[in-house]
Amino acid sequence: MAQRITIVGTGFAGLTAVRTLRRALPDAKLTVVSPKCELVYLPSLIWIPSGLRRADQLRVDLAKFFKRMRVQHVAAEATGLSADGRTLETTAGAIEHDGIIIASGGRFIKKLPGIDSVITPCEGIAAAEQIRERVRTLTAGTIALGFAGNPQEPNAMRGGPIFELLFGLDQQLRAERRRDQFRLLLFSPAERPGNRLGAKAVDRLLTTMAKRGIETHLGHKITGFADQQINTEGGNLTADLIIFMPGLTGNAWFDQTALARSPGGLLQADAQCRVVGAERVYVAGDAGSFPGPDWMPKQAHMADMQAATAARNLAAELNGQAPTATFKVELLCIVDTNDRGILVGRTEKHNFMLPPLRLLHWMKMFFEWHYLRPYR
Repeated sequence: MAQRITIVGTGFAGLTAVRTLRRALPDAKLTVVSPKCELVYLPSLIWIPSGLRRADQLRVDLAKFFKRMRVQHVAAEATGLSADGRTLETTAGAIEHDGIIIASGGRFIKKLPGIDSVITPCEGIAAAEQIRERVRTLTAGTIALGFAGNPQEPNAMRGGPIFELLFGLDQQLRAERRRDQFRLLLFSPAERPGNRLGAKAVDRLLTTMAKRGIETHLGHKITGFADQQINTEGGNLTADLIIFMPGLTGNAWFDQTALARSPGGLLQADAQCRVVGAERVYVAGDAGSFPGPDWMPKQAHMADMQAATAARNLAAELNGQAPTATFKVELLCIVDTNDRGILVGRTEKHNFMLPPLRLLHWMKMFFEWHYLRPYR
């Protein structure tokens, strides 16, 4: 009988798991579970407000890819997992398997009072389009952008898109010759936001913001939001548009499982991407908490490496071998400003940052094309 594997999610980690598993197990029966048979290329949401990208350019129908990969897609949401890990419960019924990779992403923590009044850009295309329309209709005012982490798991955050939107809006308003009508503000409870990029990188980003006239309100706990207001322990801020990225926690359906959880509510993984204490249950990407340095990023590049590791190890187990593969912890990103890019890299031994270059902006666009090509 062919080995049966379920993958939950059609994001970066889920699709990398599909490709890796198909190479390792040519005859396996692969089933992918997600609400829609599509990939939304989240890194390029930053270009929707300026018009550099449209929704149809970032939404990829995966039907042809799944046909090539001989994958069955189930349009459903996961709702639970049996105690032995062999049955995934979904809104479309139960799915039995011999192994599973959970790549269903994280969930934004939305507990602060009034948080429904802000826009969270990584929630998807609709949120990015909402930012675009709000910026178009504003003739002047304050645009505030901020992010926070998970108090129980500080590295469960995504600050990169906020920096990119901040610099992108600055450049967009300058190109539209109305930058002088706006006040741009970065707020965060962290005194040095983006510290996982490295100390020198943070210094340069803050210096660049100061040169561009971008104000900051840092190091003060956020206590809530109201209509056009950000409340912090360091004082309240007013803004005509508030863009905020909360910290991440685990999916709600994890609560209906016996899977090990991290202090921040993510699935607790070991160095091989196995969920601790669960047999042939693996996790990759934002859904998991992994051993490693405190600057380990929540980004697509890291999710891809974790997914490849999870897939290799699950394939090894199903072939009767020991799962020994591990992943390298590496931060590599281009902080885009709509016309230039700032390359930041960090490993256990090295940390570097290149100044804004037009070439890096085009490189980021090329990478988008290159990454999406196999799925179109």
